[in-house]
Amino acid sequence: MASLNKVLLMGNMTRDPQMSYLPSQTAVVEFGLAITRKFKKQDGSWAEDTCFVDCQMFGKRAETIQKYFKKGEPIFVEGRLKFDSWQGQDGTKRTKLRVFVENFEFVGGGKRAGSPGGVQDVAPEAPPADIEPPFGPAGDDEIPF
Repeated sequence: MASLNKVLLMGNMTRDPQMSYLPSQTAVVEFGLAITRKFKKQDGSWAEDTCFVDCQMFGKRAETIQKYFKKGEPIFVEGRLKFDSWQGQDGTKRTKLRVFVENFEFVGGGKRAGSPGGVQDVAPEAPPADIEPPFGPAGDDEIPF
């Protein structure tokens, strides 16, 4: 039987990323995300439902998250669900479902460390005017095949 474990989330960090290192010196960053869904209720009023998710990432990109993100900033993450279970100090079995982040993207245009003016939105470059469309000028009724 085929299976797929893929998660795409965009939300705001609930706390500053916490960095640690494995004995192999691999970086590990942990952070929380708040994902808010806004919806209209039956009576016409608006409501919000917020989901809180714990995330974890390993490697060089984990160091990037630690360097450039802080509590309250938006982030887009891509990863997979991971189910952790362990024995608590009181002897009870504990479990947690978290997102193992495989990739992330910066979202928004806020200021970030190392970027004095912050991130700026740049308009896409327009194609040069002297380049003709691939199938002739617009409105050409001739089919190219």
